[in-house]
Amino acid sequence: MRRSDMSNALVREIFLAVGLVVLLLGSMFLSTGSFPPMVVVESGSMMHDDEGQIGVIDPGDLVLVINPERKNVVTFVEATDPLDDNFGYESHGMGGDVIVFKKNGGTDTPVIHRALLKAIANESGGWDVPGTTLLGVQSINWTLEYACESYHGNDYDLRIENWVPAHEGYLTTGDNEDSNGCRIDQLSATGQDGRNGLLDENNNPVTAVKDEWIIGIASTEIPWIGAAKLFFSPPPSASYVTDKTWTMLGLVIASILIAPSVVEALQTNKSTEEE
Repeated sequence: MRRSDMSNALVREIFLAVGLVVLLLGSMFLSTGSFPPMVVVESGSMMHDDEGQIGVIDPGDLVLVINPERKNVVTFVEATDPLDDNFGYESHGMGGDVIVFKKNGGTDTPVIHRALLKAIANESGGWDVPGTTLLGVQSINWTLEYACESYHGNDYDLRIENWVPAHEGYLTTGDNEDSNGCRIDQLSATGQDGRNGLLDENNNPVTAVKDEWIIGIASTEIPWIGAAKLFFSPPPSASYVTDKTWTMLGLVIASILIAPSVVEALQTNKSTEEE
């Protein structure tokens, strides 16, 4: 093959690759209404299992993010209330939606956690909490069907105690029982010191998540692929990725590299048989 032909072939391959990437990103943008249409999960705060599992959010996963203008957020209490229209709804292994939000609306790395409940200002004063019987209350007290375990091994349900919201918004938490779970992000809502909960970039306790702080709602999970980004990210991002995820990522990469040779071998074998 002449050098000019090789150059033309290379240019075609590059244009084809770029075109496929643009087509893929464009399709995901049209599907989600968000750009970028996906996020890479960087921590283990949403894990259900030490080695991770498909169907829940683990470090190294890619997660498509739906524009919040396209979908209403379903909270955990709505999904677990038999009288609510959203009863039984699950996302990523538990009741309710998982949202991606900015901590106190800041510029720090966004958080991807589950929406537990939402406080809404009542027109007549006080607060309403959809998915509960609370209407127009001055302070929010509610026990969620969310199992917790004390240090003494006694099980109990997560309880919101004497919470007076500073504004409308969601209480959130990660699914990981070891690091988050009943230790919700807005810890003061459980009667504990909020400084021990999630903090923003200025070391201020994170308050209830306003609608305008929500970047999107977690949708389809693409396991393992995002670990490639974390491998090149500053520490400690890669340390959160499990051995199982690294193994599966390696198998995916190996399959991609081997696939062209396999296809070529099959085509060659077919041509030989036809002759």
